[in-house]
Amino acid sequence: MKRTTVRVGTAREFFERGRNYAKRARTGRRLPESRLITFEDPVDMMQVLSPAKLELLRTVKAHPGSIGSLASRLGRDRSAVTREVAQLQRFGLVRVAEEVLPGHGRMKKVSAIAGEIRLEAVIA
Repeated sequence: MKRTTVRVGTAREFFERGRNYAKRARTGRRLPESRLITFEDPVDMMQVLSPAKLELLRTVKAHPGSIGSLASRLGRDRSAVTREVAQLQRFGLVRVAEEVLPGHGRMKKVSAIAGEIRLEAVIA
């Protein structure tokens, strides 16, 4: 996936976008190869994308790897990074895939889902 946009919007906009996607699908038109994550409140968006999680997301984009390697690179506690990765995964910003390491067991590799992540918030 090329782009994920995280933004603030209304429930009305959300449902309108869903109707437009359904209409496109019914008429056989291609759906965009992007993901949109919408929050109704900017405060909720900033809790999910706190400065620490943004730093983690940047690190994952630059250096996908295990939670341990990410925690080491960031100089942070592994359990905190584990919690933050789980939250970013729940919102569809990162992927966690188990990889087999020949002779060394398994590793959970964290990688970004989109090449570009765009944040949008309009505060009226």
